[in-house]
Amino acid sequence: EVQLVESGGGLVQPGGSLRLSCAVSGSGYTGKLGWFETMGWFRQAPGKEREGVASIYIRGGRISYAESVKGRFTISQDNAKNTLYLQMNTLKPEDTAMYYCAAADRLVPPNSLLRSDEYKFWGQGTQVTVSS
Repeated sequence: EVQLVESGGGLVQPGGSLRLSCAVSGSGYTGKLGWFETMGWFRQAPGKEREGVASIYIRGGRISYAESVKGRFTISQDNAKNTLYLQMNTLKPEDTAMYYCAAADRLVPPNSLLRSDEYKFWGQGTQVTVSS
């Protein structure tokens, strides 16, 4: 069974930074980052729908960001650590949400990279609150 475990959330002031981590674990090869083809970060604020923030082809070739985070957030991976990251800079109050790591065992089509229904595996989420 594959598990995705997010960490790194917290309370930060506007303009601050946080780095979220998503650790992949499980039995055998399925517990490795490289077993997935596509991974991403999503977020959901109270009363709002879940939205895609950033996604990446694990074997390279494509990264996608939501317009609202372009230039501020960076998605990256460390295959040796089986971990996906989301570096978030210049945080705004509207970035406040529960952030989820998601993964797919196939290449999600480029025009669907930020669609939550394209991802089969999900973590439990980590809360990010941006407030003064």
